[in-house]
Amino acid sequence: MGFATNAIHVGQEPDPATGSIVAPIYQTSTYVNEELGKNKGYDYARTNHPNRKALERTVAKLEGGHSAYVFSSGMAGIDAVFRLLRPGDHVVLSEAVYGGVFRLSTQLLVHFGLEFSFVDTSMPDFVRNALRPNTKMLYIETPANPTMSVTDIAAISKLANERNLTVAVDNTFLSPYLQRPIELGAHIVVHSMTKYLNGHSDSTGGAVVLTRPEDAEKIYFIQRSAGTGLSPMDCFLVSRGVKTLAVRMLQHNANGITVARHLDAHPKIKRVFLPRPAFSSTPRGGPSPAERTGRDAFLRCRFAGCRAALTESRQALLAGGESRRRRDFDFAPRDDDPCFHAQGSSRPRRHHRGTGAAVGRHRRRRGHHCRSRPSTALRVAAVGFYLS
Repeated sequence: MGFATNAIHVGQEPDPATGSIVAPIYQTSTYVNEELGKNKGYDYARTNHPNRKALERTVAKLEGGHSAYVFSSGMAGIDAVFRLLRPGDHVVLSEAVYGGVFRLSTQLLVHFGLEFSFVDTSMPDFVRNALRPNTKMLYIETPANPTMSVTDIAAISKLANERNLTVAVDNTFLSPYLQRPIELGAHIVVHSMTKYLNGHSDSTGGAVVLTRPEDAEKIYFIQRSAGTGLSPMDCFLVSRGVKTLAVRMLQHNANGITVARHLDAHPKIKRVFLPRPAFSSTPRGGPSPAERTGRDAFLRCRFAGCRAALTESRQALLAGGESRRRRDFDFAPRDDDPCFHAQGSSRPRRHHRGTGAAVGRHRRRRGHHCRSRPSTALRVAAVGFYLS
């Protein structure tokens, strides 16, 4: 069957008890045992339930994976993926990774002995140079949120296979309709189903798609032990949304190109960036033709001469925004210094990650060379505007 047909029918078989074309919502916490230790496949909703199992079948089929597990949010799924690692393991991540992943790794997981390096994964040589003897995973977000930078999944997967590393790809921004990382060599795919897969802004959810049975067994153990599985109602809502994924992505693409062309012709716009080349001002090249079947609805652009006008209102406009500097930097826990030290490609720099008086004193030291990260992204609706 084709993609759109799979999205509608796989995991969405009619209810055998009533013939209902839409599966019911199993809003129950507990399932009755037929006898001691014998049930019909379900015992407690935290460990599994029919709505979750149905959605997991759908997502696994669309991504081409061995199995899938759905979580209460995208971050819950990503956290489960990092739990496959052990203290002392090192991970190389895309430098423009989603802000929630940045916080999870640099402010929480480092305290459990994991090490992280953030590099420009669109450059395979940068990834190669960041590898260490204890590197176990390459975590890629492509296109990245919000810079729209694109990573060649096939090239990174080839590099990983040479060193027996795990490749995990966040496929949220393109969805399996436009990009299928497993076909390009990835071992794990993660999603925030809150975005395109659900598509209706009425549910949060995450998904982890696995290619290896041993990883699937571990992820399921984490899901049921930590209690992070998606609820029956949310599974129902996401399953409903996935049915229209194919037609929605076609319209998203059309809308994104229309907005991009309008902005490209505007005199106050310096440059427009799209994940896939579409018109003259967009840089050419990259892996997009081989990896994607569409352009996506997200883009970013640079405004001409607007920095001074935004100075006073920037903080209000960008409340909660994440900043990124385009350079490589490593993170490890440091209890004695309010700054994390960033190891760059040219010379070491420091970036403030602490707050309060300690940081104030640190900034007043003579010769202190910390620099605030200069570029901040503002996402409005389905368009990412890059202020620079």
